[in-house]
Amino acid sequence: MKRILLVLALLASVGVADAQQSVKSIPASEKAVEKALLKTENPKQAVKPDTWIKLGRAYLDAYSAPMGNAWIGATRADLALILGDDKPSSEEWVNISGTEFIKAVFETRNYYYNKQEVLQMIEVTKPVYPDVLERALAAYEKADSLDEKGKKTKDLKEAFKLVSSKFVDEAYTAYTLGNLEKAEFYFEKAVEASEHHPYSVVDTNAVYNSALLSYMLGNYDNAEKFYKKSLDLGYYGDEGDAYAKLADISLKQKDTLACRNYLEEAFSKFPHSQSVLVGLINFYMNSGENTDRLFELVDAAKQNEPNNASLYYVEGNIYLQLGREDEAIAAYSECAKINPEYEFGYIGIGQLYYNKAVAIQEQATNELDDAKYAVLVEQFEQTLKQCIEPFELAYSITKDDKIKVAIAEYLRNACYRFSTDPAYEAKYKKYDAIVKGEE
Repeated sequence: MKRILLVLALLASVGVADAQQSVKSIPASEKAVEKALLKTENPKQAVKPDTWIKLGRAYLDAYSAPMGNAWIGATRADLALILGDDKPSSEEWVNISGTEFIKAVFETRNYYYNKQEVLQMIEVTKPVYPDVLERALAAYEKADSLDEKGKKTKDLKEAFKLVSSKFVDEAYTAYTLGNLEKAEFYFEKAVEASEHHPYSVVDTNAVYNSALLSYMLGNYDNAEKFYKKSLDLGYYGDEGDAYAKLADISLKQKDTLACRNYLEEAFSKFPHSQSVLVGLINFYMNSGENTDRLFELVDAAKQNEPNNASLYYVEGNIYLQLGREDEAIAAYSECAKINPEYEFGYIGIGQLYYNKAVAIQEQATNELDDAKYAVLVEQFEQTLKQCIEPFELAYSITKDDKIKVAIAEYLRNACYRFSTDPAYEAKYKKYDAIVKGEE
């Protein structure tokens, strides 16, 4: 789930399935369901939990039958041997949400292999029953309602656990293939199945993803319900994203008080979250309320963590968003005083000057008056030079190779402008080599 799990990133990933299991043929699974259904029509059999458990199992066999004898994590070569004469009618490379897959088309399903030729998804195109998992769930629910003495508790726990996992599998497949509505439905069914007695387990990933998909689809009432449930479970998403989403929903519902409360509670728990910080800044800038409240929140966080340099970086970002550059630079500068090994204060100063220089350059490009143009070019060069020292300090401090490369790219671009000077030319060549991976 690229965006969620982006996002969701989405928060979860398609699990590797159990080891290879033999599945029933489609005709055999249909006969098993028909036989099990006949027993449910018998008054003496219909009152027994076993009758409905067997029907649920028959439906799950029917669910698996069109998939063939394959499992997630199997290699393409292994399946070619195992499937024997059951061969795909066609194979092609397809791009799904930016990821390349080999799509193998069979009569009843499609297999999707990654570039390493490992099976990632099974998409059933001709199910035995279109709502087979829902039917299995309903059968198990009926069995539970009849099991008054709890004799089948163990069997039913496993049954609800299994059917819930199947709903999750279908949800991820649907999401990956771009069917958000179906993914939303399956995640909600997974929540329902998992929480059903006697299994009674809360699947926090399914709850959160139900919320996120509802939000993405604009089903805000449903999203609000599941996000609130997620918060109650102590599952906040990435850096408090559940709070940020609830705040946005509240704003859409014209409930500014709830919006502010969600954001402020989020900030108290996740003061470094960019989504929460941006939400807070936008709220106070657009609502007409006093933006000093932002600094009150930061000050409260500082009191709890007086030696946390990142809080001054957050404060600098707030000042920057409010257009108070000098105060932003002062806040960023405090970072290194508190923690000399914290690189982001220097990065903040470097980005401020770099972005300011880019803005001046764009202004100069649109200036037709030669004299004014010359003044702007001089301002541009002076501002651009100011970003070099803080970026170099950040580069010397950071231990993260990815951050080093990102900083080097800024420095390469800045130094190139002045590369007629031998000192800057040497720096340009140094940082260009780093960006290209030559050092």
